[in-house]
Amino acid sequence: MESLQDVWLTLQRLNPATNPLALADILMVSLIIYAVLYFMRGTPVVQLIRGILVLVVVLFFLSSFTQLTALRWLIRNATPALFFAIPVIFQPEIRRGLERLGRGSFLFGRYYGQKPLMASVVQEVAQAAKRLSERRYGALIVFERDVPLQDVIETGMPIDSAVTAELLITIFYPGTPLHDGAVVIRNQRIVAAACVLPLAAEVPDPQMGTRHRAALGITEQTDALAVVVSEETGHISLAYSGRIIRNLDEGRLTRLLLAFYEPRKREQTTTTKPKREQGPKPQSTRPFSSDET
Repeated sequence: MESLQDVWLTLQRLNPATNPLALADILMVSLIIYAVLYFMRGTPVVQLIRGILVLVVVLFFLSSFTQLTALRWLIRNATPALFFAIPVIFQPEIRRGLERLGRGSFLFGRYYGQKPLMASVVQEVAQAAKRLSERRYGALIVFERDVPLQDVIETGMPIDSAVTAELLITIFYPGTPLHDGAVVIRNQRIVAAACVLPLAAEVPDPQMGTRHRAALGITEQTDALAVVVSEETGHISLAYSGRIIRNLDEGRLTRLLLAFYEPRKREQTTTTKPKREQGPKPQSTRPFSSDET
């Protein structure tokens, strides 16, 4: 019970009626917690933090309401070690956060701001997918949405260029060094190429190649969209939420991408004027017959 009493005493000290600096103290702590969550947002570290918090809460209540002397001793002696373990475990995220703080992106603008995808960008990607399909060039194009893909972007080659069909065809030309990987689009721009994506553990068709496995993997872990062009069959596919819609043409791919990025607008238009294309449906998901290796 000593731990709960300490918490209650701390809360009493934070009473604004008795402590004029309590509001400033609470505000500073809130800003620190928000900054930490902001830097870790959209990365696999979030699951790790969630597990650590659950473990800490469980151990806290066990040590407070029970008379487990050995457990209290373990918690009391293990707590200081956490201060040394956290910088080691979260070293990449801490470094990335400090770099962003040095660039001023956290103070003067949202680093991961996601603007609505323009129709011109979708058209360029759909046109590139059609031409790549005709030439049997394998391609993998990933659209970042709400969940940031900074970890994936850092595995590739930074580009920072406007989205054009010609550039995408050049990147995925078999003779270029950047063709064997994924292109990531963020805020209507190509930010990186030759990026490494996580592979899906399970796929609908065991004969699926690496590109489709990577498209399924990134869409399972994030809310990203992935456009895949098969090198063997030339089929155009769209992956979302761990599912794949195959055998798309330029027009249908354009409509599906716009449906994902403007769902509310499409719902309003469909209530006034019915359309054949009602957006992506889970029933249309089916495996490939063949794929690239």
